Amino acid sequence: MDDRTRQLVDGKNFAVVATLNPDGSPQTSVIWVGLDGDAVVFSARADRKKTRNLRRDPRVSVTVIDSDNPYQTVELRGTAEVIDDPERSLSFQLSHKYVGEDPPPEPPEVRRVIVRIVPEKVIGFSA
Repeated sequence: MDDRTRQLVDGKNFAVVATLNPDGSPQTSVIWVGLDGDAVVFSARADRKKTRNLRRDPRVSVTVIDSDNPYQTVELRGTAEVIDDPERSLSFQLSHKYVGEDPPPEPPEVRRVIVRIVPEKVIGFSA
């Protein structure tokens, strides 16, 4: 990742994650993202479609959109690693980054995961 890509991922910019459904069709979700070294990370509930898709087929694309200039984006393609996050640490970290406070409480049966993607291809767009 170059410096501009790191700035986009590290900023308060929304992203769209694309995963593959079992029939090969795309599934997308708007997410909050962060950096972990050279990896892009996001928090997800373990029972969500995107998480189930990534456990079955870890190929993923994440597009980050610059909130100051939506014509400035970067797409990161790679393979996702899904890691259990019983303490919801990333959920708290990203909530503080984006809204400056703890996330709302979740029932104890809700399990969270960290999705970690080391980009294999980075495609920037600027208009």
